[in-house]
Amino acid sequence: MSLLCPRGALLLTALTIAAPAMAEAVEVKGARFAANLEIDGRRYERIGYGLFRYLMWDAYAGAYYQARGFPRPAPQSDVPRRLVLEYFHAIEAEEFAKATRKSLRKAFDDNAAYTKLSEPLATFNERYRDVIPGDRYALGWDDDRLTLALNGETLFEGDDLALANALFGIWLGEDPLDEDFRDDLLGR
Repeated sequence: MSLLCPRGALLLTALTIAAPAMAEAVEVKGARFAANLEIDGRRYERIGYGLFRYLMWDAYAGAYYQARGFPRPAPQSDVPRRLVLEYFHAIEAEEFAKATRKSLRKAFDDNAAYTKLSEPLATFNERYRDVIPGDRYALGWDDDRLTLALNGETLFEGDDLALANALFGIWLGEDPLDEDFRDDLLGR
């Protein structure tokens, strides 16, 4: 069969169209992150991606996404956004909760602001689950809904924008866990 026949041309055209879409995914230590996500009919574009190292270990890879048509990047705002983290080591749920509490307590100079978030934060922290290598947590804000999902299963839903901004701030704020990782996620 000749490549010039209609079926051959159609196959060649399909391969040509599919190749750029596949090339847009990035890989960080085996963790692949698509260029775009579609969630509940909304398209999110990857802003940046990177590798988080803890001491001498590669702890996890991540990618930050924002909804199309919003200022970029805007990780601590009301912009619909997603942070996806893929883990390289097993971590217990309580370790996530402890690290989240510690990071947010550090982020708030004003104890009253932290106290105001303590109740919704406690509920959020109860939803963490243990992870094994290859598991993915996704933190999301969609207009008026904060979500936490593990491997696509929603574990938490809430409507507290202040909590969402504080949680995103752990990785993407002015005083993040790691500035290089933050800058990579924000495409700087």
